[in-house]
Amino acid sequence: MRPGVAAILAALSLLTLGSAPAGEVPLPARMRDTGGGTQLITAQAARTGATSGTVTWWNRRGGRWVRAGSAPARFGAKGLVEGTARRQGTYTTPTGLYHLPFAFGIKPAPGGTRLRYRRVGPDSWWCQDNGSRTYNRWTQPRPADCRAAESEHLVAYPRQYAHALVIGFNYSRPVRGRGAGIFLHVNGRGATAGCVSVPREAMRRILAWADPARRPHIAIGTAGGATAISRY
Repeated sequence: MRPGVAAILAALSLLTLGSAPAGEVPLPARMRDTGGGTQLITAQAARTGATSGTVTWWNRRGGRWVRAGSAPARFGAKGLVEGTARRQGTYTTPTGLYHLPFAFGIKPAPGGTRLRYRRVGPDSWWCQDNGSRTYNRWTQPRPADCRAAESEHLVAYPRQYAHALVIGFNYSRPVRGRGAGIFLHVNGRGATAGCVSVPREAMRRILAWADPARRPHIAIGTAGGATAISRY
């Protein structure tokens, strides 16, 4: 292999691993809040109308944020919207800073996974029925007050939910009508219904990387404007 070609391939390899150019301030260092932990996932789109962008996962070491990996991402079919203003069924991804309650999947947890991981079974549902006491919660089995037509039967999405992370949007104190079932999951065929998705191998890498002892969070936002990721 010619030296020039080797140098180019080496540079591309660094970009794939997420190495930042010399002198660039890491994205988490420009944010208002990163959740207080030493791990962070950022999901950034160019603008609110975008349906694609980049997910990057970071470690804080020695007082500095260091990129651990990066992958292309997909967002809602109708783009992104401020999380506190989001409405259910709008196909928008909520912006904001969120905790990550637990991981789940139809497939077994990737090797090295330390997060709490729930296996999806035939009776696993995510309730999105605004009238249910289990709104925006995993239910197994589905309770009588949670209509199937208003919920997700998780096993019905073998590609997307092979592996997933629950994003804590509207989770701790659910507001009816704001939205339910927002996850970081494996890519489907195109834009999502409001989740963030990445290629399957990237999802597996994220699950093996995330350490609950380091309190990982996810920040979702745009490059600028009212929903700039730096605001969160």
